[in-house]
Amino acid sequence: MPDAPWISLTTDYGLTDGFVAACHGVIARIAPVARVIDVTHLVPPADVRRGATVLAQTVPYLPVGVHVAVVDPGVGTARRGIALASPGGFLVGPDNGLLLDAADALGGVSAAVELTDPAWLAPRVSTTFHGRDVFAPVAARLALGAPLAEAGPALDPTELVRLPTPVVTAHPGGFTAEVLTVDTFGNVQLAAAADLLDGLPPAVRVTARAPGAAVEPGPGWPAVRGRTFGDAPAGGLVVHPDSAGRVAVAVNRGRAVELLGVTPGDLLTIHGRVRVGD
Repeated sequence: MPDAPWISLTTDYGLTDGFVAACHGVIARIAPVARVIDVTHLVPPADVRRGATVLAQTVPYLPVGVHVAVVDPGVGTARRGIALASPGGFLVGPDNGLLLDAADALGGVSAAVELTDPAWLAPRVSTTFHGRDVFAPVAARLALGAPLAEAGPALDPTELVRLPTPVVTAHPGGFTAEVLTVDTFGNVQLAAAADLLDGLPPAVRVTARAPGAAVEPGPGWPAVRGRTFGDAPAGGLVVHPDSAGRVAVAVNRGRAVELLGVTPGDLLTIHGRVRVGD
């Protein structure tokens, strides 16, 4: 770690309480030289998939350091607190699938431990605030160079909890993919890699259905395959590769999530139209 190490924080704590400040304070008491980057504290409460997605798409652009993520509906239960080592840094948080996509983005898990050593934790650990009492102090000690192996017993990385693999299915003329997340602008990001757009015509159609639905309801929405929002007219739907290298659906000067009426986990099908008027 550098002399002035970096720690990032990603949580669903919001900004109206003192939760974030308490985590900053614990880090500052243990590692006053550390610099902290707040990725976001506005992950929807208990939305582990959203937190995992934001974390994985952000950590490749952060300095090498310790990345703390807390979206933890199972806090205080039998779920484990863990710390992971990867070629691109450490990750600290609950063993509920939140960390592993980010670990993959940083080169994979090279070591994992369960956070059980009392010397690494707060003197008294709350059953409902492990961000303050477990994850922040562990992150601070790792940032100062303490060996990961001293934080607790080693874990088999293959036995860590992973989120279900999102649906992505290619078919003649297009593909179907799960809605992975929706950003603050109302853009709908799919689990599909952007290269699935290659070969589709400039005119496409978007249809939506809930998981498990037998058929797609209605004809869907006409859209254009573009590179950016302005490739569609104002109010028009555009399917494009986003900054994370995934397929996204947007409305130029509008909110695609409201037009499509989808939520994460729903399925969108993108398929070509013969001509723009179809």
